Amino acid sequence: MEKDSQTSSMKAGAGNYFVQAWLVIVLALLFGLALAGVHSALSPRIAANKLQETLAEVPRLVPGAVKAERETVGGIPVYRALDKDGAVAGWVLPASGQGFSDRIELLVGLDATAGRITGLYVLDQKETPGLGNRISEEGWRAQFRGKSTGKPLVVTKGGAGGESEIQAVTGATISSESVVGIVNRAVTAFRAALKASGE
Repeated sequence: MEKDSQTSSMKAGAGNYFVQAWLVIVLALLFGLALAGVHSALSPRIAANKLQETLAEVPRLVPGAVKAERETVGGIPVYRALDKDGAVAGWVLPASGQGFSDRIELLVGLDATAGRITGLYVLDQKETPGLGNRISEEGWRAQFRGKSTGKPLVVTKGGAGGESEIQAVTGATISSESVVGIVNRAVTAFRAALKASGE
């Protein structure tokens, strides 16, 4: 009799776990759908805000620029930075890639010939607070200004003094290398597209 009681108790427990498992699955699906709906509803607003932020950064990224026009060069979406007379003052490249924690989105300013970096702005990042998120600080980003695009940039852990050297954020070498990798890939692709287009 006691054995039958234990067996029925185990069956009831197993049935209870089954119900709970399905409840967790249903709730996960509902929350997932809700999150997808919110993301879908807010996506146009997020994109518009990023565009406004990008356009506002153009004069800081390219000296002499007062406005920018979106265009595509060799299949690469870029912003042509124009001076007050409408002449090309430089270029702003949107670029992104994987960081230590999540994706990093950048804006890379280049001169009119794409021969030098004129500025770097971190549009979005979710790197470790107090370490990797220091890639957003002006002091660290300023290292990129004036660097030649003729050869790839490299991250150093000591003092960065060379033409192609960028000093890593202390304690955040991976985040630093991620940014440098994103910049190198974006600049290389754009220079090749610009050359192919004959601009």
